[in-house]
Order: sequence, then C-alpha cells, then structure tokens
Amino acid sequence: MEFILYAVIVLGAIALIAAVVLYAASKKFAVYEDPRIGQVLEALPGANCGGCGFPGCSGMADALVKACDAGSLEGLLCPVGGQETMSQVADLLGMAVANTDPKIAVVRCNGTCEHRPRVIEYSGLRTCAAMNATGTGETLCGFGCLGCGDCTRACTFDAIHMNEETGLPEVDEEKCVACGACVKACPRHIIELRKKGPKGRRMVVSCVNKDKGAVAKKNCSAACIGCGKCQKECKFEAITIENNLSYIDPEKCRLCRKCEAACPTGAILAVNFPARKPKPAENTAAPTEATAKVEAPKKEETVKVEAPMKEETVKVEAPKAEPVTPKTTEEEAKA
Repeated sequence: MEFILYAVIVLGAIALIAAVVLYAASKKFAVYEDPRIGQVLEALPGANCGGCGFPGCSGMADALVKACDAGSLEGLLCPVGGQETMSQVADLLGMAVANTDPKIAVVRCNGTCEHRPRVIEYSGLRTCAAMNATGTGETLCGFGCLGCGDCTRACTFDAIHMNEETGLPEVDEEKCVACGACVKACPRHIIELRKKGPKGRRMVVSCVNKDKGAVAKKNCSAACIGCGKCQKECKFEAITIENNLSYIDPEKCRLCRKCEAACPTGAILAVNFPARKPKPAENTAAPTEATAKVEAPKKEETVKVEAPMKEETVKVEAPKAEPVTPKTTEEEAKA
C-alpha cells in the first residue's frame, strides 16, 4: 500500500508542477486578439473567396480592424457582401466608409466560332492553362479565349458558364460578386473586373489582341485593329490606344456610344443598353410635300396651254372666211 501511496503523491506533485508551468507559459506567451475581429468576422459573409485580397474572411476581418486603428478603411472592400456589408462593418468599428461602385467580371473577347474559326485540332489536357502552354490553341489568335472553361471551374458562385454556340464564357450578372477568381484563373487575362455602370450599362473593347491591324483582322474578324477611329470620336478622352489595342477607361466614359458606331470591326460592345430605334424612312414627310408642289404647277401649266389653243382656233377660222367671197365674184365675172 505504501508504494501505491508514494506513486499517487509523486504523480500529483508532477501534475501540480506541470500545471503551474503551463499556466505561467500561457500568461507569458499569450497572443492577444482584439475582440472586434470576431465581431467583424461575424458580419462578413464567410465565403472565404479571397476576392478581397486576403486569405479568407478572417484575414479580411483582421485587416479591417488594423485599418480602423490606422484611421481609414479606404481601399478595403468585401466583393461578396458589397456596400451593405461594408456599412455594417463600419458601424461596428465606428468608422465611415466611402460608397464604392459595384463591379462585375467582363469577358474581353468577342472571338466567337463565327469570327474566329477553329483551324487547329488540339489533343491533350483540356484546360486553358495547358492549351495556352502549347501555343495559340485551336485558333490563330494568340490572345483570345481558349474556351476550356478554367474560369467556370474557378467560380464558386456559379456565375460564369461556357456558351456552346459561341465557345466563349458568359457572366451571369445576377450571381457575379466580382470576387476575381475567374480573373486569376484565365491564363490570357481576358477577364477583367469593371464597374457595372449606371443601370448595368458599360462600354467595353471586347478584344485583347495586340497584333498589328492586318494580322489581328486576319485571325479574327471582330478584333481591334488599333485604327484610332474610336479615339478620335470620343470627346471625353476616355479611349487610349497602346500596343495596337484600344481601351475604354470606365472612369471617364460617358456612355455616349459614339465609339461603338465608329469601330469598323465591331470590337466595341455596348452592354445592357436598350436596342437602338430603327431609323425612319429617309425624308418620309419631305417627298409628300415635294410631290404636292410638283403636281400643282402641272395643273397650272395645263390650264395655261389650253387657253391659248382656243384663242388660236378662233383667229385662224376668221381669215379663212374672207378670201372665199372675192374668189367666187371673179369666177362669175369671167363666166
């Protein structure tokens, strides 16, 4: 029994000493976490998409609290929660947050099967990253969409799908949260996050081809050829041309759509605008008036011509009657 009692006493002493050591270590090496981080984390949507630029929502919460201590939340935005979530976070932190325009993913390629026919047969791993590593892909354009759907697999919100007819990805504006996952997944960087614009309307140069005009046009009929007509037409200096490619600055664009009409290849697209009204028939009202004016003179001329004809008839008949009598008198005298 004594051995058992000694063992219990020794073990108890060891446990007590270990507990004291662990307590002291926990106090000395304790990591303090601001309670506001937990509150902000609860306000965030919890998507952990990384669209904010931080590793998940916990990283975003920590960055928001630190930014609050620094005095400004400028530059921080949760793309999933949007302005509403950021307003809640600002209220929790006692800060003001500037209104930010919502963004959306935009596919800057209009190289459909019609505009950019497939001339190469690719056999290999069916991903955009693998196909891009081999060269131009299945077309002669080395800049356009490869059509393997890496962007669709990267999207966790089911907001982008491949159109089988065109071979291009299409963004569902109702589901897109501008997390940027599709932007990172595209090896050719044809997807860009842009402002949605008022009523979802925006002007986009749907091309990223940097080849010279003749080459770009040969490889894709809808490619930007860098001709500069759109730039000359824009009165707001919203269009720049660099490396044979036009780009519309959404901050300067006033959505006048003049550049769309000026583009000879149709590379500039007007998104979510109402359909243009059909042009009225050329001078529909004018010809009617002209016809009326032309017909009126014709009637007047007819009247004027008929009147002289009657007068001439009367004048001609009168002289013919006078010489008849003298001729008859002379014949009778000779007889």
